Amino acid sequence: MTTISREAILAALGKVQEPELHKDLVTLNMIRDLEIKGGTVSFTIVLTTPACPLKGSIEEAAREAVLTVPGVQTVNIKMDASVPNDGRMRGLMQLPVRNAIAVASGKGGVGKSTVSVNLAVALAQSGARVGLMDADIYGPNIPTMMGIHDIPGMEKDKLIPAEAYGVKLMSMGFLVKPGQPLIWRGPMLNSAIRQFLSDVEWGELDYIIVDLPPGTGDAPLSLAQSIPLSGVVIVTLPQSVSLEDASRSLAMFQTLEVPILGVVENMRGEFFGAGGGEDLARVAGVPFLGAVPMEPSVRIGSDAGKPVLVSRPDSDSAKALRSVAEQVAARISVEALSQKQAPTINVV
Repeated sequence: MTTISREAILAALGKVQEPELHKDLVTLNMIRDLEIKGGTVSFTIVLTTPACPLKGSIEEAAREAVLTVPGVQTVNIKMDASVPNDGRMRGLMQLPVRNAIAVASGKGGVGKSTVSVNLAVALAQSGARVGLMDADIYGPNIPTMMGIHDIPGMEKDKLIPAEAYGVKLMSMGFLVKPGQPLIWRGPMLNSAIRQFLSDVEWGELDYIIVDLPPGTGDAPLSLAQSIPLSGVVIVTLPQSVSLEDASRSLAMFQTLEVPILGVVENMRGEFFGAGGGEDLARVAGVPFLGAVPMEPSVRIGSDAGKPVLVSRPDSDSAKALRSVAEQVAARISVEALSQKQAPTINVV
């Protein structure tokens, strides 16, 4: 009987590349709990995100590589994930949060909150620990879209976030009466957002999605400077007016040196047209994350408090939004590696 060595298995796995990070699984320290019993080899592959879009291909490539080792008859692989931290959340806020992702737009009415909600839900469905912070203080729509309108209360002087579809939520909509306007200047808004971070018992999170106010004025600028963002997703409609505003928002974040994770073209279809988001991404030299088709199910689900990823998970819009989430998670992992952080890092 051929004796299978640990070194031979690791050598085989050292030829398997992680497609997004462009390094092999062994170098990235993704192989854990390696066991060899007779002709059976078992191990765990620890990915940098549970939302990895290439999870299946990585598993299959690892299995085929190990089966080339003489004597191996069976390969048992467990897939796991440990989300890296790019270090930005070590800045102003000492939080047990690994990555903060902003969702922004140059103007209102482009479906920014819809993208935020479904991005959070998609990441949570993949197995990640996710929070969603509604930083659109003047128009807090997240509670309606997630179908929850109250928070549990307080514990040890901290607010307990609401939770829906596996996502922890905080919004000004939980704290004011329905229809009550907030007539605040920038400093008050900035203070409220800081409290949403520091005075809420978020617990350990892999990702916190921050739904920013529209535009490039005092509010989003103050917020972007207050929150150490791992990256930002720019949402636009296909037509020219929306693209002009979105390009200004994108340029603002570039000036602030916040990584641009990519552009999402929302509501693509006969009414608003198509292709504008791709043009914006190409001109700006940033990734195009995808186009979300204009479908009634998106609006119906949001009004009913059931995001389309929950109400119509097999619809074209849900598939597009899930793809956006996978690409965002992958780019966060790449950004973490580029910041010279190890793939597995303890929570701050």
